[in-house]
Amino acid sequence: MASASIDSATSSIPAEGEVREQLERILLSPEFRLPERTRRFLEFVVAETLAGRRDYLKAFTIAQAVFGRDANFDAQQDPCVRIEAGRLRRELEHYYLTDGSADRVIITVPRGGYAPVFDVRQEAADEDVEPARASFSGDDGRQEKWVRRGLSSGIADQNWPLARYWFVAGGALLVLVAASAMLHGWEFGGTTPPAAVNHATILVEPFESASEGRLASDISRGITDDVIEKLVPFNDIVVVAALPKSRSGQAAPEPLYALQGSVRLEGSTLRSTARLMRRADGAVIWANNYDADMKVQGILKTQASLADDIVTAVARPFGVMFQTNAASIAGSTDAFSCTLSYYSYRTELTLAAHDATKACLQQAIEKAPESSNAAAFLSLTYLDEFRFPYQLNTKPDAETLKLAKDLAQRAVQLDPKNARALQALMLADFFENDNAGAMRAGAAAYAINPNDTEVAGEYGVRLSMSGEWDKGCALVSEAVSKNAGPRGYYEVGMALCAFMRGDTQAAELWSRMSDLDYNPMHRLVLLAILGTLGKKDEAATQLTWLKTRSPALIPNVRREIGRRLARPEDQERFFAGLAAAGLPLDDRQVTEK
Repeated sequence: MASASIDSATSSIPAEGEVREQLERILLSPEFRLPERTRRFLEFVVAETLAGRRDYLKAFTIAQAVFGRDANFDAQQDPCVRIEAGRLRRELEHYYLTDGSADRVIITVPRGGYAPVFDVRQEAADEDVEPARASFSGDDGRQEKWVRRGLSSGIADQNWPLARYWFVAGGALLVLVAASAMLHGWEFGGTTPPAAVNHATILVEPFESASEGRLASDISRGITDDVIEKLVPFNDIVVVAALPKSRSGQAAPEPLYALQGSVRLEGSTLRSTARLMRRADGAVIWANNYDADMKVQGILKTQASLADDIVTAVARPFGVMFQTNAASIAGSTDAFSCTLSYYSYRTELTLAAHDATKACLQQAIEKAPESSNAAAFLSLTYLDEFRFPYQLNTKPDAETLKLAKDLAQRAVQLDPKNARALQALMLADFFENDNAGAMRAGAAAYAINPNDTEVAGEYGVRLSMSGEWDKGCALVSEAVSKNAGPRGYYEVGMALCAFMRGDTQAAELWSRMSDLDYNPMHRLVLLAILGTLGKKDEAATQLTWLKTRSPALIPNVRREIGRRLARPEDQERFFAGLAAAGLPLDDRQVTEK
């Protein structure tokens, strides 16, 4: 009944910006009550549709991209995609009957498929002089056709879900910039921060029990303790379990954030609700629900698993606590400001941002030589000259690598339990051709903090490139499923994983999901995949881009691949794909590793 009334009230097509705004509106609504992985499902399908890739939205690709399933996924045996789609449809129906009853834009995912449909209510469309037209990227007019075809064929009279990709990637940008300003104690009037901030401080408040009985109360305390324990290994933040007391008449520093939550029991189902609040103004900058069946793992493992999910979402690198822009931290050279600078630079990956971050970290080390974090991030900044030389236009040499290695070792000596320092040491060893040392450092970093998506993702990539594809790709998949950043970075790792196991169709999907403009090496991966698939015209387009935009890479292909892929058979598979794509490979080029 409800869906029929919505169908009769709709007839036009919203613009892309309107779709993004609607996603933000729904996801901020307390009436939209879904756990993280179900939201990721919708993030993915909406993002792919807006990017013009709706044809890829099959159960197989969604299971790999969202739920971390491997190439052996069988939709008949594993109904995870179908089940989550049903939950989404029910929850969206609830939203549009409550908070969204007057919303202009309707987002649906009709039964029988996973591609979303975007529409405008009839009464809203009638107010427009000219109906809105969908103009999504990667589109040559096909998007309008399929949206209208879906409505005219009656597909839209089913229940409907939505996604929040644009809330994370774009719609919340102003909120995050504001959060970073408040994080430093700044006012929007442009005042100078009163004192240097060395860490993000987070107060973990006791999770409340929303159900009667001792069991719910015990689980609430257990999740609170687990969250604190799992937050502590993140060296970028300081965890506070109680408000600090003032000393000698001086006010104690206030935590910047508060993590609040509650626990509710419904039979064997445990629902945990968590939110991150900015204490300066009480703004909620992140919130989510997590559901789990205690019959599957038992009480202790269930609460530990929920704590893992909450901690990863809150404290992950490039996440909500570390998103900012260069302007908001200009002139600050304390260790934490420079950490924010690093995450900001890695998101945009430009030479100017790289140099600014390097200068910031060098000054931070001079001011605080005991800072393990500052040394680790400066090491990573130097190592980026090896990872991204054709994007940053750098010419790394042995001296740069030695400096990066020395900084990484210094960071580990200052704090042997700093996972970021061990991550830097892993990369330094890797580019020094010491695979054994790199794997030891990576394993130690991951053991210290498996909830750090940057550690898990980088360790997974290096394991894979060293030849341990099964183990490494599982970690990369885990990082992607937890929204590891920067956006589109680890997707190219998934593309390599699929390529090396011979699944070239999945490899192309993952490669196109990566940010191809982030690093010319990403396009080189796509070029090898297209060559292997025999898609010569599409390969020619990528090859022209590389020759035009990154000509220095072409004569150094063998060297760059040799630096990354340890096994000769992996190198040859990659080179064969490039040759089939029409890339001239000079046998005189040096292959290193």
